[in-house]
Amino acid sequence: MSAKTLTKEQKELVERLVKAGIQKNVAKTLVYVASREETKSREIELATDLRQPEVSIAMQNIRNRGWVTKRDIKKEGKGRPVHGYKLDKPVEEIIKEIELKEKERIKEIEENLKAIKRLIKSLY
Repeated sequence: MSAKTLTKEQKELVERLVKAGIQKNVAKTLVYVASREETKSREIELATDLRQPEVSIAMQNIRNRGWVTKRDIKKEGKGRPVHGYKLDKPVEEIIKEIELKEKERIKEIEENLKAIKRLIKSLY
């Protein structure tokens, strides 16, 4: 199956994930993998316009978060091994994790602003 490029909506989702603190290459890779039953690194490269090392780094980040699993695909001949990737959990769960981190970040910002206001009052 050939790789498709990201749709307009998927590109917007990537930008929103970046605003939520996800690295751009990780967001592109995640969005593409989420749109497929299973995909290979080369398909990700073509669809996201990322180079092989960028996809590898992004995929390692995503795998470390427990969002994606890797499967070795047997191939004939020599050359680099081929890996298949697919989501390890529903995309809704992944978004819930991102949402919780964003809420924690909002709480930290609010607490910091309160501390700033308290400290300003104590100075004057």
